[in-house]
This record gives sequence, structure tokens and C-alpha cells, in this order.
Amino acid sequence: MIEFAMPALGSDMDEGMLNEWLVKPGDTVSRGQVVAVVETTKAAVEIECWHEGTVHELLVPVGQTVSVGTPLATLLESGEVAGEHPAVSPKQAAVAPSEQPAAVASGRPAAGLSGHRRWVSPAARRLASSLHVDLDVVTGTGPQGAVTITDVEHAAAEAAGSAAETARPAAETAGPVAETSGPAAAKPAESRGAMMRRSIAAAMGRSKREIPHYYLANEILLDTASQWLAERNAQRSITERVLPAALLLKAVGVAAQRFQELNGFWRDDGFVPADAVHVGVGISLRGGGLVAPAIHDVPGKKLDEVMSELTDLVARARAGSLRSSEMSDPTITVTNLGDQGVDTVFGIIYPPQVALVGFGKPAQRVCAVDGGIRIATTVHATLAADHRASDGHRGAMFLAAIDQLLQQPDQLEK
Repeated sequence: MIEFAMPALGSDMDEGMLNEWLVKPGDTVSRGQVVAVVETTKAAVEIECWHEGTVHELLVPVGQTVSVGTPLATLLESGEVAGEHPAVSPKQAAVAPSEQPAAVASGRPAAGLSGHRRWVSPAARRLASSLHVDLDVVTGTGPQGAVTITDVEHAAAEAAGSAAETARPAAETAGPVAETSGPAAAKPAESRGAMMRRSIAAAMGRSKREIPHYYLANEILLDTASQWLAERNAQRSITERVLPAALLLKAVGVAAQRFQELNGFWRDDGFVPADAVHVGVGISLRGGGLVAPAIHDVPGKKLDEVMSELTDLVARARAGSLRSSEMSDPTITVTNLGDQGVDTVFGIIYPPQVALVGFGKPAQRVCAVDGGIRIATTVHATLAADHRASDGHRGAMFLAAIDQLLQQPDQLEK
């Protein structure tokens, strides 16, 4: 019998709330199948099962918050028998039938009008609760009809407008006493993202205490890469164009494949190199906070694929719709604050990873190039690395490899 446990979905996650079961006892599951949805402080994450078997028992009811590592369900392996009928645990049985998700009752995802269960990001759910917005009547505009913070805000504004029209005669009679003070009205917005920031701060605090960071920086010429990308995009439609961010991610992925001591994890007082390069991408959320889900197998993907997956990942991250493998698999992370107008960013490593690459704003600067002085477009690349797994010499060679790759961008097309 196999125990299926709550996975760690990032260094800043200690617990999660089970939002939905997508399987029931007796269902057969395959590797990579999404079996549950867990809400963290960052997102509602689809939990994948990486074992094949038959669901025997659901150990945790919907709505319960449990720590990382807590068994969620048990699976029977092929040919294994554990009684005449698969069982529902006492905890699951204690949930009233009306409270059971559609997935538990039918074995299928609860369906909305589109035939797919309706997504609501955790931040949107909390905001709706604080603003007393009924999510059942909110129209979702995110991917697959996901309800986002903006959708909740629009619904709240419409409700407030209707209420204001209804209450106008009374308000006119009551005068100034009926007015709502500014601070009270702003309170829900002020609390949005606070939980996420606290969890991120706690994880980054542990990172700085426990990991002996070293930092390196390098200024990279982007003229060749920029010109190549402009010529490439000129031949394509807007939807097919590749942004510089995808080129940077591909360069980091290929370089990380060459320098394995920067691509892996520090576990049990030792470095464990990763079997593949899954690049975590720092994504800021509209409600505040940050996530860094992975694009898998970056070196083996064509540039178009990296761009497509980056676009999809950003959209789903901001809609609160990520998968557990995307949250738990990053082997190295990239943070790009160029769109915020900063020249240089020095990041903090996401444990148990051992390296993080940062990119600032590409800008025209006065440079010495080929023995002469000219204005060139450059970007400041930085590396934060774990001194237990690598040293400054190897880190410098890693940054140099990224530089060299960006001087030959056509090699990153493949």
C-alpha cells in the first residue's frame, strides 16, 4: 500500500488546505494525474500523483489544513487487495454529503458551464470573503474561467453601486453620519497578500541564516541578441513573437546543464545534483507576493516552446492555477526585475536550491567594446549561489557561459 502525502510546494510552505478531491475510493490513477487541489498562501495548486494504483482511502476531508508530509490518501498497487470494498476514512465519512465535493461523489472534476471545475485563486477567495461577495455569481475572466482578484473587485464595485442607488434617499436624509470613512473602506485591500508576504519572509529569513550565500555580477552585451530577436520576430505574427525574457531563461537553462553544481539541491548536509534543468521563474502576483514555478526541461525545449510555456505559466500563476510539480520541481530560479526599472537585482536562494540568477533592466550604456568606446545595450546579470555546493570560480564561469550563449542567440533557437 502506498501513502500519498501533502507535498512541499516551495520552501515557504509549511501547510496547505485541501480544497477539492478529484478522485474517489476505487478510482484508478496514473502517474502525473491530478488528484486533488490544495490551497496555499500563494495559489490553489493542482496536486499530481506520481504513483500508479487504485485509490483505497481518502484520509483528509475537504476544508482541512494539514502540514507538509501528512498522508492525504492511500493507494493499492497493481494486484494488491485490501478488503472487499475500498474504504472512506472516518474523517472523510464525517463530512456531510452536502459538503462533499462533486469530485468525491462522482469521480469527476466539478464542472461549470465550460465542463471544467471553476477556479478561484486563494487571494480572490479571501478578498471575496472580506467584501462579502458571492463567488457563485462572479464571472471569471482568467484562464478557463478562473475568478481573479479583479473579477471580485468588479463584482464588489457593482454591488456597492447598486446598494448606493438603493440607499441614496436614506443617505441624503442621514447626511454626513451615513458616510463611510476612507480607512475602513480601504482595509480589505491593505490586508491582501499579507499572509503570502509573511510566509515568503520566513522562508527567505531561513535561507539567509542557513545558506552561506556568495554573490557575483556581470554586465552582458545584448546588441547581438536584441538584433537577432528583432529580425526573427519581424517575420512572425504578434502571437508568435519571442520576448527577451524567454531568451534569458533558455541561456540560463543551457548554462546550468553544463555547471551541475549550480543545478540541484542541498539536502541532508550534502549536494544532490538534479537529473534535469527545471528553471523556476519569479512571477509577481497582482494581489501582492511572488511565486516561482518551474518551466520543465528548459535546455531541451525550442525557444518557441519556452516562450509559450512562460506565457501560460504567468497567466495561470496570476489566476491561482498551478500544478504541484511546477511548484516543487525548480532546480534553479531566475528573477527578472527589468520591467521594474532596476539596473541590478541580487536575489536570495530558494532552499533547497543552491543558485538563483537575477537580471536587471536592459539599457543603453557607455561601454568599451573591441578597443573602442560606444553606446551599447547591456543587462546586469547576477548570481546568488550556495558556497557549500560551488565556489566563486565556478560561479564566474557559469555567468560567463550565459554571456557567451547570448552572443550566439541562434544556438538557443534549437
